[in-house]
Amino acid sequence: MGYGWMLGMLLLLPQDAGADGFAIQHNGAGVAAVKRADYADALLGAPLIDDDKVQRLAGEVGKKVYQKPVNATIDDSGRIVPERTGWRLDSQAFVTRFYERYYAQDGAALEVPRLAVYANVDSELLAHIRVRQIGYYVTYFNANNANRFHNITLAAKAINNYVVMPGETFSFNRVVGMRTVGKGYRRAPVIVRGEFSEGIGGGICQISSTLFNAADRAGLEIVERYSHSRRVPYVPEGRDATVNWGGPDFRFANRYNQPILIRAAALPGQMVITLFSSDVVNYKPRHVPSASKLLPEEIDLDVNVQA
Repeated sequence: MGYGWMLGMLLLLPQDAGADGFAIQHNGAGVAAVKRADYADALLGAPLIDDDKVQRLAGEVGKKVYQKPVNATIDDSGRIVPERTGWRLDSQAFVTRFYERYYAQDGAALEVPRLAVYANVDSELLAHIRVRQIGYYVTYFNANNANRFHNITLAAKAINNYVVMPGETFSFNRVVGMRTVGKGYRRAPVIVRGEFSEGIGGGICQISSTLFNAADRAGLEIVERYSHSRRVPYVPEGRDATVNWGGPDFRFANRYNQPILIRAAALPGQMVITLFSSDVVNYKPRHVPSASKLLPEEIDLDVNVQA
C-alpha cells in the first residue's frame, strides 16, 4: 500500500462531511460512483486509501471506456474506408487523479483520462499495398445451395481486407473464428471421417482451399495444411485445405519484405481470392493449376462437402 500511504500523508486534509464521494465520468456520462468510505484503509486512525481497491476500480473502468480501433478497409467499390482510432484507460493518470479527487473537498467529478489506440492498418498502408497483384484463385460451387452459399459469404467477409504483416503467420481458424449458429452460420454438408454429413459451417473449406491456392501461387510459405479424407470437387486433386475449429487449420507465413492484403469475395457460384502487396514486394510466384470452371457432377447433384 506504499503509494496510498505516502500520498495519503502528503495530501491529508480535513474532510467535508457532506462530500462523501464523487462521480467518475467519461465524455460527460457517468461510469462509476465512488464512496470515500469504500476505499478507506484505516491505519492508526489516519484515513488512507486501499490501493488494491483502487487498482480493481481502474480495471473495471478500463473495461467500460475501452474502444477498439478499426482498421482501414476497401469497400466493394474499391474505395478506401479510413481507419478509426480507439481508446484505452490511462491507468497511471487515473490513479493519480483518483487520489486527487479523494482528498479534494470540491466534490468535482473525475473525468477518465484516456490514451489513443491506433489501428494496425491505416489508409496510407492500404493505398501502399493494394498496388500489385501477387496471387489469385477462383473456385466454383452451386449457388442454389443457399446454406452453403451463406456460410461461404460469412467466412469470406471474415478474411476480406485482412493484412498479413512481414514475419506474421496467418491462421484461418484464428481469423475466421469459431463457426457457430450464434455467428450466423448454418448447417450444410461436410465430410466427417470420410463420409458426407450435415454440420454447422459447411462450405467453409472452400474458402480455406481457395486461399491456400492463392497463397501458394503467390509463393508464400505454407506452414500448415491438411487434405480432406475424401476428394473434394471444387479444386484439383490434392489442392484442398480442410479446416475445423479445434482441429485442422490452414496457416501460411509472410516471409516477404512487404505486407500482404487479402481480398475475398463470395459471388453467386464463385469464390474469388486475390492477394495484393506493394510495387516493391520481393515475391517469387509458383505455378498452381486452376480449378475447373465447370461445376463438378457432385455439386450439380447437391452432394456437397464442407467448403
